[in-house]
Amino acid sequence: MTGHSARSSVGLVQRVAALCLIVLLSPLLVLITGILTVVNGWPPLFVQTRAGHLGRPFDLVKFRTMTGDVGPDGELLPDAERLTWLGRLLRSTSLDELPELWNVLRGEMAFVGPRPLFCEYTRHFTPRQARRLEVPPGITGWAQVNGRNALDWDARLELDVWYVEHRTPWIDAVVLYRTIPVVFGRRNVSREGHATMERFDEQE
Repeated sequence: MTGHSARSSVGLVQRVAALCLIVLLSPLLVLITGILTVVNGWPPLFVQTRAGHLGRPFDLVKFRTMTGDVGPDGELLPDAERLTWLGRLLRSTSLDELPELWNVLRGEMAFVGPRPLFCEYTRHFTPRQARRLEVPPGITGWAQVNGRNALDWDARLELDVWYVEHRTPWIDAVVLYRTIPVVFGRRNVSREGHATMERFDEQE
């Protein structure tokens, strides 16, 4: 994983809170890990490099919701075909995001902030969109409670920049509070006609 430079981005309070939540939720984490191993096979976790604070790469940890099935050409099948029933359930309830508490514990993510995106997306950002990298990425964020994956990319990134420009502890508290009904209501998990969010660098 990345070096110590990225780990100073998130405060001690959040990191301690993440540790407490990991301990508190450990039975659920173990249960999901076991079921995923039976249904989807090994490994149950999915690790992928994302752009963090100031664009520094880090390894994002999530529960694996898709298989690694490939077509006759050796290429991965479309997301909709690789997404399992259990994966859909985990995504719709946001339970697939729970391992990101490890990233918060490491100081690579915060509880609230712009969602971490692929590193290659950063070179496609406008100067304004690149401002989303000025704060640590979050498990939830302003865009997630104002449309989530149902938003198009322009709207989503503009909401991220709005958060950067207006970031306060009060805004963070509002985001955390509003995340609860979004998650339990399974709202805006994906855009219509898409199993997952389309890539930023492959927009129509």
